[in-house]
Amino acid sequence: MRHVRLPSRPLHHGLRATLAALAVATFGLIGLVGLQPARAAEPAGVPDTIEQRVAACIACHGRQGSTGNAAFFPRLAGKPAGYLFNQLRSFRDGRRSNTDMNYMVRHMSDAYLQEIADYFAGLDLPYAAVSPTSDAPPAQLARGRQLALEGDATRNIPACVHCHGAALTGVQPAIPGLLGLPRLYVSSQLGAWLTNERHALAPDCMAEIGRRMTTADINAVASWLAVQPMPANPKPVSAPAAPLPMACGGMQ
Repeated sequence: MRHVRLPSRPLHHGLRATLAALAVATFGLIGLVGLQPARAAEPAGVPDTIEQRVAACIACHGRQGSTGNAAFFPRLAGKPAGYLFNQLRSFRDGRRSNTDMNYMVRHMSDAYLQEIADYFAGLDLPYAAVSPTSDAPPAQLARGRQLALEGDATRNIPACVHCHGAALTGVQPAIPGLLGLPRLYVSSQLGAWLTNERHALAPDCMAEIGRRMTTADINAVASWLAVQPMPANPKPVSAPAAPLPMACGGMQ
C-alpha cells in the first residue's frame, strides 16, 4: 500500500510562528517587569541645626558668612555678636532697608536673632587676601587715611579708630571691624547715613557722623580702608581703649 506523505510545511511554519509569539510575549513581560520603578528611597531627614537654618545666608554672604572683599555683601564671620544682633533687629524693625533681609527676618523673635548672631560671631575663618593696590588717586587715599586715623576736627568728625579700635577690627560687644570689607559696601552704608536712609539704635552716632561727611570724604575713607591688610589678630578687641567720643546705641 502506498503511503501518502502529508505536507509538513504549513505545520512547521505555524509552529514557528507560535513559538515566536510566545517568545515576544515572554520577553515583553520581562521587560515590563524590569522597567517598573524601584521603590522610592526614604527621604533623608534634614538636621535641625543652626548651621542648616542659616544656610540661606551663604547665598549672599559667602561660605559660612566669610565673603571676600571683592563682593558687595559684608562679612559676617567673627563680627561682634551684639553688632550682628542689632543689625538683624534693625532689618526686622525697619531701621535698615534691604528687601531680602527685611523679608527673611520679619517674623523672627529676638531670641532667634540672637542665636543667629552668636553663631556667626563664633566663627573663626581666615580673611580673603587684600589687594594693596587701588585705582583711587593718591590724594584721595591720603584723605581717607586722615579720616580713619585722625578724623577731621574742623567738622567734628572723630577718627574711625576712636570707636572701631586701634586696629580697626571692631570692639565688643557691638562695634564692627572696618577692614576686610568691600569698598562699595562701606561707601554705600556711609552714604545711606548721609542721605538718612539707614538708622541704628538711638543714640544713632553714625547718623550724626555720616551727615558731617561729604561724598568725597565717604569715597576717600572707603577706598583707603579697602586696601588695608588684616592684622595678625583680626578679632574685635574686648573693650574700647578710651571712652567713646560720643554716645552710640548698643554700646551703653
